[in-house]
Amino acid sequence: MFRRIGNTVVRHPVWTIVAWLIAAVAIVATAPSLPSNSDESSFLPKSYESIKAADLQERAFPSAFTPSAIALYQRTDGGRLTAEDKQDVARITTELGKKHIDQVQKVVPGQPSKDGRYDLTLVQMDSKNAGQPKQADAAKVLREDVKALAKGTHLDVKLGGSAAQALDQQDSSKRGQALIGIGTFVIILVTLLIIFRAPILAVLPLVLIGLVSAIANGLIAYATKLFGLQANSSISSILIVVLFGVGTDYFLFLMFRYRERLRAGDEPKQAMVNAVARVGEAIASAAGAVVIAFLALALSTLGFLKQMGPALAIAVAATLVAGLTLIPAVVSLIGPKVFWPSKSWQREPDNARFAALGRGVQRRPALTAVASGLVLIALTLGTFGYKATFDLASGSMPKTKESMVVQDEMQKAYSAGAAAPTDVYLSSTDGKPLDRTGFTAYASKLGAVDGVANARMSQVSKDGTTADFTVTLKYEASTDKAIDAVGKVRDIAHADAPEGTEALVGGMSSIYKDINTAVNHDYRTVFPVAAVLIMVILGLLLRSVVAPWYLMASVGLGFGATLGATVWIFQEGQGHSGLMFMLPVIMYLFVVAIGTDYNILMIARLREEAREGRDPRAAAGMALRHAGPTVAAAGFILAATFATMMLAGNALLTEMGFAVSFGIAVAAFVMAMFFTPSLTALIGHAAWWPGHGDRAEPSADADTGSNGSDRAAGQDRNSVAHDPAGRRS
Repeated sequence: MFRRIGNTVVRHPVWTIVAWLIAAVAIVATAPSLPSNSDESSFLPKSYESIKAADLQERAFPSAFTPSAIALYQRTDGGRLTAEDKQDVARITTELGKKHIDQVQKVVPGQPSKDGRYDLTLVQMDSKNAGQPKQADAAKVLREDVKALAKGTHLDVKLGGSAAQALDQQDSSKRGQALIGIGTFVIILVTLLIIFRAPILAVLPLVLIGLVSAIANGLIAYATKLFGLQANSSISSILIVVLFGVGTDYFLFLMFRYRERLRAGDEPKQAMVNAVARVGEAIASAAGAVVIAFLALALSTLGFLKQMGPALAIAVAATLVAGLTLIPAVVSLIGPKVFWPSKSWQREPDNARFAALGRGVQRRPALTAVASGLVLIALTLGTFGYKATFDLASGSMPKTKESMVVQDEMQKAYSAGAAAPTDVYLSSTDGKPLDRTGFTAYASKLGAVDGVANARMSQVSKDGTTADFTVTLKYEASTDKAIDAVGKVRDIAHADAPEGTEALVGGMSSIYKDINTAVNHDYRTVFPVAAVLIMVILGLLLRSVVAPWYLMASVGLGFGATLGATVWIFQEGQGHSGLMFMLPVIMYLFVVAIGTDYNILMIARLREEAREGRDPRAAAGMALRHAGPTVAAAGFILAATFATMMLAGNALLTEMGFAVSFGIAVAAFVMAMFFTPSLTALIGHAAWWPGHGDRAEPSADADTGSNGSDRAAGQDRNSVAHDPAGRRS
């Protein structure tokens, strides 16, 4: 199949390129625009208690005041607010309300802090548009207006709250995307220049993948709108890295084999046909593993991950199609001039370092397997210290952003949970008005829960069927202590609800509690489904039942080592309270799926060498010699491009960038280079049971290996005489 694809593309390169350009124009021109949503609650299904509570609040208390933005005042000298300062705060609050800013429904004064150094203005916005860009725009206007109104006073005012966080997150995302994009381009360009010493080859993947990126983003927009998925700005940064990192990997897989076929004596066009024929299966299998793993995220209960999975799957699928059609078409048109001005492509390098590594694996496979395995196990020990943090807003932007400064200062000035109180909604189950005589006792029981600062009955619905009890926790909403406390509040709220009533607990801590539950569900669902599907792909590629088991065991160890190293670096080294809650899921998919690419490339090459008649140990040694440079180059570029995410300046992308880049480095330089080939050499022919894929096939077009190169070259040259695609360009 892949030989037919190669023949077709090389025979009609211009039409292939034109088809891609037409597709790009059509898709980009018609793709819908997607607003980003930064509201954490929108990522949970309607079945979770916190979402049920939010829906109940909208029905029972449609005019309830929930601030979307908070203006925090303090004196410029840090002292206690004077009577004049308080008059200025009241004036600013009144004038701000008179401006009738879009999305703003109410502007009311807040409570001063107990120490007299802070005061607040609370702004309510339309709850239907929570997390949407229009509220971020409103926050921008509010921030400008409140600062303008405070000019000439002794007040320093900052705007925080969810709408301001959405604004700051939006700005941070744009800056992060720019830095990630520039860093990715520079790394790919410089690395390819060093590897090939050919400017055309260094620039070509950036141009071609840029075209693929435009198409992929358009297809993602279609899929997101069609299936009603949630859009999030953080996904754009990840997409940049996936498209250019994975795309460059597949480009390298193809170009290394194309260069190898030219050195073996193939004519240029036939060299590309043979390259697609031989490496196409490995690229397709590798991409298939990544696509299926990402699609497994569709089983997630979190909207953020549900959106990320199909988006990344579409990106990788588009990259795969480009790797098998667009790239071969363009390179076949250019021919060997693509390597200009370097002449090194004309001679076979000795690959001394990789040859030496190959000889080491060949001579001592047991020692190599044990040593590399122990390194992975040692790093995996760090996973026992893993803790999660759930504040997606603060994790998506630097702590220096104004809304984050407000959040930190409010925690110090007020009760830590005051900025995001928990609400317990008590509703009658028979539709009759509630009996209010038990409200005081019920509030007392809620207030007595460990971790609760105070609890009070704040309002009753107009029809008297629902009561709202405001519970203020002692801890900031996203902390582990707050999540534990809200779990206890739920227990008491449900157990002590008066007869004939039902209790629902809402608020940010309740949302984080449900997110934690959802993530644990994803661990039990997404992980095994992705693993089984990847094993099926490996089994189909290798025609083996045995090899997929130890290949998946190796990438599983790689995942454990990556998570352990990330815990040690960020929790132990930098003192983070925990890692972002979705990081293990994302890490698992990237490390297991993309890390499998290198195992696939190495094991496929090992099978080729075995089919040349080599014994398992010799095949492992030769595979490392020939495929080692490709794996090293691809692994370095992909790891480095993911590392650019650390430039974004926020906890989420910094942790993700380190974790995925470290995991890919482990996959390429530990698993694929040493662990997998040494295990395969030790297991021997049994690794290919029951298909015996390592046995020589009389009709096989063996185009690699030192003994088979001349024979394969001869076969390919003979085929040129009968194949119009093989004519010399």
